[in-house]
Amino acid sequence: MFSHIMLGANDIEASKKFYDAILETLGYEPGVIRGERCIYMTPTGVFILTKPINGEVATHGNGSTFGFSISNPELVQAWHEAGLANGGTACEQPPGERNGEAGHLYLAYLRDPAGNKLCGTHRMG
Repeated sequence: MFSHIMLGANDIEASKKFYDAILETLGYEPGVIRGERCIYMTPTGVFILTKPINGEVATHGNGSTFGFSISNPELVQAWHEAGLANGGTACEQPPGERNGEAGHLYLAYLRDPAGNKLCGTHRMG
């Protein structure tokens, strides 16, 4: 569905450390810094961290969440722990199972160093 996702970051090195750690748990290579951006290339799309082009401070979107599809609950937990150990902060409820309109899920939420809200998601089936 998406060709790329770009998130604002105020400290590219701190954000790279955080995303390298959480994405490594999912089997992705470390990002590559090019100028004011850190780029993660995957077979299905590109994930980019960038300082805002307008030169202003990067801020998170109120109501925005970026979800990562994860293959099992254990990896969701490892993803969450890697984020906490590398500059992320916990938000929402603790990691665990949820039942609701979207079905039976295992979720974990983090905020990255710039405050962007992330969700590690496994659909329980």
